[in-house]
Amino acid sequence: MARKISMICLTGVLAMAATQVHARDTRYDLPIAQALSSPEAAGIIDPGIKMTFGHKNGGRVIEADAVTNKKTSRIGKGSDEKACAWVFLSAYKQLQQRARELGGTGVSNIVSYYKKNVNASTVNYECHAGAFVTGVALKGDIVR
Repeated sequence: MARKISMICLTGVLAMAATQVHARDTRYDLPIAQALSSPEAAGIIDPGIKMTFGHKNGGRVIEADAVTNKKTSRIGKGSDEKACAWVFLSAYKQLQQRARELGGTGVSNIVSYYKKNVNASTVNYECHAGAFVTGVALKGDIVR
């Protein structure tokens, strides 16, 4: 009986280890302009809220370091790049909504902030795609 329990426990541990080995976290640096010019972006982004990527001053800061950390299911999104664009637009929209809530006119100093690692590119955003979930994190200053 004890041998049977040991075999069951060993099988469970090996199964859990196998799933960890196959976990995927593919990093992409994708063009901001491409995501913002996609057909999906037209109905999502607010042209009244100015968004500035990289370390640039865009006005008087009313909230520093506003963070959005969005995830989306990969199911039905097609390629990793399409899923990344979708979740980027969701994070972008969330920053714009925060600016609007606070009476801001824009968000400046926007950087990718995945797992709290700063990527201050002015042309690309960082996205991580897994087997089932894709994520983008952005951080910026709400300005007026």
